[in-house]
Amino acid sequence: MKLQELIDSIEQLSIEDQDYLFDLIHKRRIEQRRLEIAVNAETLKQEFQQGTAKRGTVDDLIADLLEDDDGDCLEQ
Repeated sequence: MKLQELIDSIEQLSIEDQDYLFDLIHKRRIEQRRLEIAVNAETLKQEFQQGTAKRGTVDDLIADLLEDDDGDCLEQ
């Protein structure tokens, strides 16, 4: 089903059903995000225990992120 077809189908629902669908999708998305965070936390915990997690200051993080960048994005 194409996105526009889905939107058209939703618009045919009553306002109450549209609201219910919106709330249901919103709650499911929140739960999916919680699960993603939990998986990331577990991964980080394991990496920390194995000594493979990166640690450092904010400056270290910025330097790491810009390692392959020539720095032009910071100049104005």
